[in-house]
Amino acid sequence: MEELDCCPCSRMNVTKIALPFLRMRKWSGGMGIAALALILIFSYSLIGTTTTQPEKKKHTAYDFFRNHPSKSNDSKRATTSSLMDSHFVNVEGLNDLYAPNNISKEEQMKALVIWSEMQFLLSRSDALPETAQGIKEASIAWKDLLTIIDENKGYESNVSDKVEDRTCSYSVISVVHLTESSNGIILEIPCGLVEDSSVTLVGIPDEFNGSFGIEFQGSQVFGEENPPIILDYRVSLPSNNMTEEPLVHQNTWSQEHGWGKEEICPAHRSTSNSKLKVDGLVPCNEQIVRSNVEENLNVSHLGNNTLLANVSQGIAHSSANFPYSEGNPFTATLWVGAEGFHMTVNGRHETSFAYREKLEPWAVSRVKVSGGLKILSFLAKGLPISEDHDLVADVELLKAPAIRRKRVVMLVGVFSTGNNFERRMALRRSWMQYEAVRSGDVAVRFFVGLHKNSQVNFELWKEAQAYGDIQLMPFVDYYSLISLKTIAICIMGTKFLPAKYIMKTDDDAFVRIDEVLSSLKGKASNNLLYGLISFDSSPDREKDSKWYISSEEWPHSTYPPWAHGPGYIISRDIAKFIVQGHKERKLKLFKLEDVAMGIWIEEFKKSGKDVHYISDDRFHNAGCEANYFLAHYQSPRLVLCLWEKLQKEHEPQCCE
Repeated sequence: MEELDCCPCSRMNVTKIALPFLRMRKWSGGMGIAALALILIFSYSLIGTTTTQPEKKKHTAYDFFRNHPSKSNDSKRATTSSLMDSHFVNVEGLNDLYAPNNISKEEQMKALVIWSEMQFLLSRSDALPETAQGIKEASIAWKDLLTIIDENKGYESNVSDKVEDRTCSYSVISVVHLTESSNGIILEIPCGLVEDSSVTLVGIPDEFNGSFGIEFQGSQVFGEENPPIILDYRVSLPSNNMTEEPLVHQNTWSQEHGWGKEEICPAHRSTSNSKLKVDGLVPCNEQIVRSNVEENLNVSHLGNNTLLANVSQGIAHSSANFPYSEGNPFTATLWVGAEGFHMTVNGRHETSFAYREKLEPWAVSRVKVSGGLKILSFLAKGLPISEDHDLVADVELLKAPAIRRKRVVMLVGVFSTGNNFERRMALRRSWMQYEAVRSGDVAVRFFVGLHKNSQVNFELWKEAQAYGDIQLMPFVDYYSLISLKTIAICIMGTKFLPAKYIMKTDDDAFVRIDEVLSSLKGKASNNLLYGLISFDSSPDREKDSKWYISSEEWPHSTYPPWAHGPGYIISRDIAKFIVQGHKERKLKLFKLEDVAMGIWIEEFKKSGKDVHYISDDRFHNAGCEANYFLAHYQSPRLVLCLWEKLQKEHEPQCCE
């Protein structure tokens, strides 16, 4: 170009020729930059969609390149490995839970405040094992509930006959609810079983075919051939063949897992660990019997060695001690404990059976008896029953008070299940009457999953509308999913009812709110875990245990510090960390909710925070002791008794 400068004409001609090319070059360069910017923005939006909008995670370009990475992307994969390990997936039934409905905003504010906030937890690829099943069953229950709600809109005092048929009753007897099927007799249980519920059967084993079975069946989900068996209690008698030994077999069955591990009584024939106790009772009660010689020599005196012992090793086994025999009537009562089923025959404890995962008593919908047994009487009592809220005299006093402040001192999240109507009413009439609760300084909310029984869900919905203190969860209430409720409490306490402290407890716990608040005044307001803390614990590797954890779920030999689930308190900053961490899928989901909280706080600690672990043995893990802050395993009767003692005697005395 310098040579052309010597000739103006040539320079002008070259300029005329080059100008279009220069303009084209600038134009193409600008277009290239713009195109590159658009590609970056488009790519970023795709990746962002995967983290914030799970419902749009279908067939994106991000999916394609993630599943077909090029060699040049190897270095980038390391920085996005956590996002790739955990992503959003489509779960059957989830869209049904979030489909548009006719529920008013007022109704939603009373029961569904955090419903939509739970969606990001339910569509994670690393979700808890039972999440898919819990969502599928919840979607069916939710659609049934919406139908019932629509049917009854406009009804208040005048309720249709169809609704009256859905009443939960305290007891059912054979005359009313006994139906006969082709292979057995069935007693319908309207709203499931709760702790202290019982089923009593009076019968006579057939002299020719004395073997019989008692099945506690759950609700049958649409698409399944058979209902789950919560407990299969089967009696085998030798009848005319005296070479056989009489036995009791106990087991469970589900569509997903088939038959479980059978437990047999007498225990010397059982493959189960007979040392494990259920509610303090051995799985199989065997008698130590005397020999015929001792019986003849010492008829009038019962020594210590002749007492009936609740032990798992018998000196002698005798069919004479077996509770069932051909042609002889018996009275058998199966009652529901905190940890399992217990069978009492003719007034004596015989067997116990620990609840198995997803097969809890609240799910029982009927009892079926089959085999060689003549039934004389069949009765179920102590069943869950919901109060008629229109007739509750103090309903205004029991309603959740309006929250006027921008931030409450403490949110108390109470874990409950759908048919625990009586427990929730006992809490409303006792420690939820503390002045701190009634004034709005402390907010109390029940977190309840959907029930497979539509009748229970409708009663629960009416209760939520009456008192405004229930938050429904978009999944069926399985024990293995309760840590999702822990996250839900943190969401509620940071977004909707902002609280300085957040407490978790259970619906069978009595909490002295005044003492808890007083004790918090001297505690740190940040980085706090306060409760009965376990600093040295290990995973339970016993497969039959309710708290079993495999090495895949937790490969380490110990847990980080955690507070026992009946009652613990965390500060707001920890709750915010947990909510954000799960939204970004940086925190591990773990099925033991109290241990899970310890695991998440350990991650909070790794972020550079100095956690204040404060243990207090006044948060009692089991039972009640004097000077308690929290008493656990308290029935509704005991909860009301504890409150009455505090009101009259102004001292924390136990009622047991």
